[in-house]
Amino acid sequence: MAIFLTGATGYIGSYVAAGLLERHNDRLALLVRAKNPAEAEERLWKSMQLHMGFERFIELVRTRCDLYLGDLTFPGLGLAPAARDALVRSMDSVLHVAASLNRKSSKACFNVNLRGTLSVIKLARDAQDHHGLRRFTDISTVAVCGERQDAVVTEDDIVDWERSDYDPYARTKKFCEHMLHELLPDVPGVVLRPSIVLGDSRFPETTQFDMVRAFVMLAQLPVLPFKPDWRLDIVPADYVSKAIVQIHQAERPRHSSYNLSSGTSSLTYRQIVDALEAGGGTPRHRFAPWLNRAFTRTVDAASNTPRNWGLSLPASLLKVFLPYLNFNTVFDNRRVVEELGEAPRPFNEYATGLLHFARDGKFTYPYLPWPGGAQVRQVA
Repeated sequence: MAIFLTGATGYIGSYVAAGLLERHNDRLALLVRAKNPAEAEERLWKSMQLHMGFERFIELVRTRCDLYLGDLTFPGLGLAPAARDALVRSMDSVLHVAASLNRKSSKACFNVNLRGTLSVIKLARDAQDHHGLRRFTDISTVAVCGERQDAVVTEDDIVDWERSDYDPYARTKKFCEHMLHELLPDVPGVVLRPSIVLGDSRFPETTQFDMVRAFVMLAQLPVLPFKPDWRLDIVPADYVSKAIVQIHQAERPRHSSYNLSSGTSSLTYRQIVDALEAGGGTPRHRFAPWLNRAFTRTVDAASNTPRNWGLSLPASLLKVFLPYLNFNTVFDNRRVVEELGEAPRPFNEYATGLLHFARDGKFTYPYLPWPGGAQVRQVA
């Protein structure tokens, strides 16, 4: 029997896959968007090299992973009938990590998050009816909280259908949670909601740069249009993935939902700025919250400038994340701290390394190609 894992070629999914392979003995059934097994392995190698060397990757993927070639946006996940039947019969649990984080595109979010999750749920339904599932774990987001201001949000009051949503990503992920509860009421389900995932507390390297670009852009501004005592709920990817793996593998998780967050220990803008200034490479910062509206208009205008000016991409990303930077809201994390027995490392302890890695490397990760002469996978 195997854990059916979606999203292994993505950022958080690669952490989860590596954690399961390195610290547990289960087989993994991986849904990979690829034309053939060789391309699937190359995509997995690109995502997993942040976590392990090539020889270890080959050993684990070839002995512990079943590759299923498909796509969340295709009918029936794009699986051939025989492959779908084999997956249904062999899956012990579902760990659904894959998602579109495109906060600007309703189309992408609806196709990947809604249609894709529905297809995964239908597959889980068939497995439950065939032999029963141990668990369905859905990786959601604290953004399902809707528009909030100056709040501490617990798991029990995070979903409020009367609140407006910030963007298509939050809206679709909220409904994904709803589908899980409505369509799989007889399957033990856990919903895990990360807050702002930014960097790794153990090392400066990252392969995910969208939020990092916005962070670096803000770090270079001498005047910040925020209140210095506003808090940002930032959590490192290594803590999030550890929580996902440990809770999914637990015999009996204590709760049915968890905020994977820094909670009331979240740092203020002042604490983050002090750490960056102490680490060097950033200007001295002043806070001017009265400039917030003007700053928002400036970011909006910069996002529409010609690409060769170099402003449109970071401004577009900053525009997307601005609501989350302005709402001074954190997410109670007592449940996950109790489950793991530890709290996440605070952002100021690793922020400077992340800043330098991203800026010095021009927001790219030095991926290693598939080694020349290495045999490619021939069969799924």
